[in-house]
Amino acid sequence: MASPRSVGSWLTQRGIGTEEVGVGSKWGYTYTADWRIDAEVHEVKDLSIETLRRQVGESRELLGSHLRLYQIHSATLESGVFEDGAVLDELARLREEGTAVGFTVTGPRQGEAIERGLEVGGFDAVQATWNLLEVSAGPSLEAAHAAGLGVIIKEAVANGRLTERGDVPLADIARSVDATPDALALAAVLAQPWADVVLSGATTLAMLKSNLAATRVELGEELLERLGALREAPESYWETRAALPWN
Repeated sequence: MASPRSVGSWLTQRGIGTEEVGVGSKWGYTYTADWRIDAEVHEVKDLSIETLRRQVGESRELLGSHLRLYQIHSATLESGVFEDGAVLDELARLREEGTAVGFTVTGPRQGEAIERGLEVGGFDAVQATWNLLEVSAGPSLEAAHAAGLGVIIKEAVANGRLTERGDVPLADIARSVDATPDALALAAVLAQPWADVVLSGATTLAMLKSNLAATRVELGEELLERLGALREAPESYWETRAALPWN
């Protein structure tokens, strides 16, 4: 879902028009659950140069020329990926060949990770969590947008917490503007001037239609004030997120 503004100059600079299909993918995790939600280990994180080279080959084989954006999956400060010269050199090579390069972040320190990525440079996009509950990365995302990176927002409905089945008291507020909780939550993200693309996460047609209604929600000052009261401390938010069931 694109914001009412352009989806970002980083798309057009990479030759992606609005009539085309461009696929963004990520590397760094190996899925191990064999489609079982009750698996003991669902995925293994490894941001090494060996994983990058293996997975970029797999991605290109599957996606071909549609692969337009390749992102580091969960580039935390602790991972050390921003200091890995071999990985950064390989990403620079991909970029020179015409594939946009980005990174995704996660956790209560995602704002710091974004800032580190900006210091290192060589990236076209950043993907981060920002929603009505977790707003801590906002200033860093604004800085990334100002630096020319495309800003992609994930988890805008907080892994389901900001939907009708969630635990957040958003339904009454949503009804006051004739909207569903998910549409209201997405509208709040689309209203951010630095958000270029907001990921929906819809898995059914009904979910998609409900999500798209976000473009028709009007956010007044009083409504924004009520929504602001939903914010949680980053540590609390991510602790709750970690306890959510895998699905």
